[in-house]
Amino acid sequence: MSRRILVVLSEYGYWGEELVGPVEVFDAKGYRTTFLTPTGKRAHALPPSLDPDYIDPPLGRSVTTPDMARRARDLDESDRLDNPLNLEALIPERPYYSSINYLRDLEAYNGRLASAVADLVGSFDALVIVGGSGPIVDLANNGRLHELILGFVAADKPIVGECYGVAALAFAREWEGRRSLLWGKHVTGHPKEYDYKDGTGFLNVEFNMGPPPYPLEYILRDATGPDGDFHGNVGKELSVIVDFPFVTARSTPDSTLSGELLVEVLENGVRRFGW
Repeated sequence: MSRRILVVLSEYGYWGEELVGPVEVFDAKGYRTTFLTPTGKRAHALPPSLDPDYIDPPLGRSVTTPDMARRARDLDESDRLDNPLNLEALIPERPYYSSINYLRDLEAYNGRLASAVADLVGSFDALVIVGGSGPIVDLANNGRLHELILGFVAADKPIVGECYGVAALAFAREWEGRRSLLWGKHVTGHPKEYDYKDGTGFLNVEFNMGPPPYPLEYILRDATGPDGDFHGNVGKELSVIVDFPFVTARSTPDSTLSGELLVEVLENGVRRFGW
């Protein structure tokens, strides 16, 4: 039976290779890929990720080959990304404490949530959160996405987080205890050395930020706690960590490997890799 993978994309821009890498691996394996965005709008690649002449400031070189730029553009312009699933329509929103009928609203919410998450998680074998700067805006602190992540973890199904998509894993947590799901885990992600000093850009907004609004490395170091760890692997070409159920990828060149390792998790039961 073909595996089914749910791929989450930001509506504020994803990095082209970080989608192409895992999707090409899944296609080669005959996996079926379904796309999901926060409000059902079609996702688009960040323009620099389609430009082989764009120089990544921290690395001082291009991070996109002409061939990858072509493949990313072909996927971005294809109809595969049309009509994604709408997370907002599928997962209910937790009521505010100020709700007039808070107790009844919370009971109704929990009932709808359990059913919705069970339906989604039951339909897929794994979850992939694609990186780029866009996830900073609409994925990192998206409560609906957090509930979906919690559902995959509870079902013992793997989750891939790439680059800034890893932040959603750090912020996903049970409502009562509020300890990160990454507590005690080993992860990788965008290290401080890779952060922009200026020009963090997004689609569908009229401004570019300076540096990112938070250092992802610091978030991940805090989220993993004293018994886990963050592995930036600065100076190494690739950085992907498997600490089941999580597969975390540092940045652009790690995208294909993250897809390959997810296949290893699904097909061969790999539970640990990279540290």
